[in-house]
Amino acid sequence: MKAANERQITELELSEHELSEIRMLIEERTGICFDKSRERFLVTRVREHLQARGFERGTDLLRAARKSNVEYEELLERLLTQETTFFRYPAVYEAFQKRALPELHIKKFWKNPRTLRVWSAGCSTGEEPYSIAITVADTLSFADAWNVEILATDVSRVALKQSETGRYSGRSISSVSEAQLAAHFSPVKNGQQVKPRLRKMVNFTQMNLASTVYVGRMDVIFCMNVLIYFSEQRRRSLVQHFYNTLEPGGYLFLGHSESISKMPVKFQAIVLNDCILYRKPTAEELQKSHSPTEGRS
Repeated sequence: MKAANERQITELELSEHELSEIRMLIEERTGICFDKSRERFLVTRVREHLQARGFERGTDLLRAARKSNVEYEELLERLLTQETTFFRYPAVYEAFQKRALPELHIKKFWKNPRTLRVWSAGCSTGEEPYSIAITVADTLSFADAWNVEILATDVSRVALKQSETGRYSGRSISSVSEAQLAAHFSPVKNGQQVKPRLRKMVNFTQMNLASTVYVGRMDVIFCMNVLIYFSEQRRRSLVQHFYNTLEPGGYLFLGHSESISKMPVKFQAIVLNDCILYRKPTAEELQKSHSPTEGRS
């Protein structure tokens, strides 16, 4: 039966021109770029969608997606990969815990209100922002005295809906320690439920990163394995937006395969074990780096 379905999918009409039009539609609206390396994935998912929706040709799908936001979003959801886990990159959370949070603690401890703002850009099904919340709760002294705001954004409504339930199981929570499970989760049928204290820290919102939106100033931004799906031009624009959004002395965390070393932004790259984190210099540090050397004639 499965083989028959696969044969039926491959027989659906999808011309190179139609595929190109679908690729352009997705990139125009989301910034997500399906280049040659992802073409096989794109063809398979589009054909699956044609069959699921009962469209005979790619032109039928294009017409429907351009006419209806519901049709467009259903296509987009099929093209998004939403696979993640808690503490997916341990070195990143270690750097966040041992470098970024202690600095921010010193900087903000005597402020009133004592606010920490973190943005999880491309939060998928919520494991990342909740991992951030756990790290903050376990690291900051008197964490309850802080006003912790974690903005978690994603283009996928389906992923956000799952995030808001705060329920996880299996491989997703395999890296959460016994102590963390006891402190931050409640056992439920077939899994674990994030406790209310943690959930209050996180605000989930649908956002398209291709359309820059003002989110206020942030102390830390996580954008893990998102830039790789954008064109070079979009990447540059988004990294500049992150730089402008961060408070001076704030940190940007990116995925292992993502580098901004060739981009014209003034981040300080800091290597900490297996993690490269990017710090926005303070005004004083920028001024110091641009000031002439003493004694120069």
